[in-house]
Amino acid sequence: MSVKSILTVVKDPGADAQALEASAAMASARDAHLKVLCLGLDRTHPGVYYAGANAMALKHNLDQAKDEAQEAETAVRTRLKAEMIAWEAAPAVAQLETVAALVAQESRYADLVMLPRPYGEDRGAEDVAVAEAALFGGRAPVLVVPPAQTMNVSPRNVLVAWDESAEALVAARRALPFLQQADRVTVTLVDPPAHGPERSDPGGPLCQMLVRHGVKTEVSVLARTMPRVSDVLIRAARDTEADMIVMGAYGHSRFRESILGGATRHMLEQADLPVLMAH
Repeated sequence: MSVKSILTVVKDPGADAQALEASAAMASARDAHLKVLCLGLDRTHPGVYYAGANAMALKHNLDQAKDEAQEAETAVRTRLKAEMIAWEAAPAVAQLETVAALVAQESRYADLVMLPRPYGEDRGAEDVAVAEAALFGGRAPVLVVPPAQTMNVSPRNVLVAWDESAEALVAARRALPFLQQADRVTVTLVDPPAHGPERSDPGGPLCQMLVRHGVKTEVSVLARTMPRVSDVLIRAARDTEADMIVMGAYGHSRFRESILGGATRHMLEQADLPVLMAH
């Protein structure tokens, strides 16, 4: 499958500039259509205002959200007007409680969603909600762009995190357009189960599948020498000078469709290179 439809979300033109730059570069490299969702957030929480203030508060917050969406759209159009790519800027307003449904609907029809890292000093709950919505609601592959770095849109050295799970397999399949172009792809396992289905050949079946797709693949089995598996994977990526990590996105929740699990969250918090996730 090729990447022909790319989606990114811009809320803050300054904080989201790096992801927008990477998305435009990716669209150019892939001859893809780029859609930018210019999002204004209505932070109204009905029911928490004193009597008689509801209507005024609702209107004020809605107007502010519309202004934010307009500001984002203006910045996007200014940035992309000279780009020789197919693109569109779509303004939208949503509350935090409804932003997930909006992003999930848009993500369903994207081959790739590119987003800034959802954790950090300039990030909030809405950024996490956007990432979760694309992954779990839209079922789209999400490429998280690290801050303050120029991303290689055609990575040459990719680390694929493999644990025999359905999520990791989906991620590897969704990453095929990148893996096929890479010079080196390392299927990396950390302490594979001694009694698992691949115990005699850890990572072998995935490696074989990728090779049949023309991917230059090798397998690396690592010991868990650090408290978190994600720490071992990040160190391996740095040691091998990988320029992308591919991994399954793991979620858990008793009250929502899903939220990012601990391993996925820690990877996004710590990784200083692009991470492509799928669920």
